[in-house]
Amino acid sequence: MPTAPTKILLVDDREENLLALEAILGGLGHDLIRATSGQQALKYLLGEDVSLILLDVQMPEMDGYDTAAHIKSRPRTQDIPIIFLTAIDREAHQAYRGYAAGAVDFLAKPFDPWVLRAKVEVFLGLQQERRRLTEQALDLRRRLDAVGGEALDAALAKVERLLAMASDERGSNGPIAEALETLRAVRSDLSAPTVAPPAQR
Repeated sequence: MPTAPTKILLVDDREENLLALEAILGGLGHDLIRATSGQQALKYLLGEDVSLILLDVQMPEMDGYDTAAHIKSRPRTQDIPIIFLTAIDREAHQAYRGYAAGAVDFLAKPFDPWVLRAKVEVFLGLQQERRRLTEQALDLRRRLDAVGGEALDAALAKVERLLAMASDERGSNGPIAEALETLRAVRSDLSAPTVAPPAQR
């Protein structure tokens, strides 16, 4: 469960729906940001970071599906979890459209407030864990670079040569061959370009 306040973007064209969401989620301690249209949400996301989006499906001009498609098409926002909220019928094809648009969940109105609160906390927790793991991976890569990436690669290359020789002597199957493949995969990962951390907070 998240330990620090995070931003949740609430997107709905109806004032009463926004008030209801604020009443349900207000006690969780997160910053709740309003947007009354898909266009307003996209404009906000150009310069601000959020950890979760609650998105109404039925909105004029740009509906929730189109809004989600725009969000998922931008590198800056493509990894933000989206929960669709809709009063449209509960038929399976509506949920499918939501997932196809990039949603992580799909809730039909009226929904149980406690279910929504629980889902919000789960997805915020998963998002926080993903960022933590990304930061740890980047920190490990920086540490390896600091101690000398070339020296590490040379040592791994030497071990790879020894394993290759042992594999040739004993055949291409067995633990030695498996260890060789694993080592080659590790060397490939270490030589890959460093991935920048997600922009959103």
